[in-house]
Amino acid sequence: MAELCCSVENCTYNNQCYCCKGDICVGGERAHRDEDTCCESFVQRRDGAYTSSLEHPSRIISIDCEATDCVHNEDYKCTAEHVDIKGCGACDCRETACGTFRER
Repeated sequence: MAELCCSVENCTYNNQCYCCKGDICVGGERAHRDEDTCCESFVQRRDGAYTSSLEHPSRIISIDCEATDCVHNEDYKCTAEHVDIKGCGACDCRETACGTFRER
């Protein structure tokens, strides 16, 4: 579990830089830099409202990770203490990235 800060304000799960989904998946199986990753859980917000799988946004979240060459990836789970997801203005998950990614 990691403390997640998400700057993708137009994601339906984002509420004040915290995620209301409960868990996310970071993609980037062949990533060599953070721009090669993405938040596969991103869904563009519609009608200005966020969607919540949880009653309240959570600071601590479970992160599945496909970026196997990241130093924080252990058996497809993120082990970083703090994770930054970036992608201000994203309209698609490919416009997001894990800012915490570091290649082994």
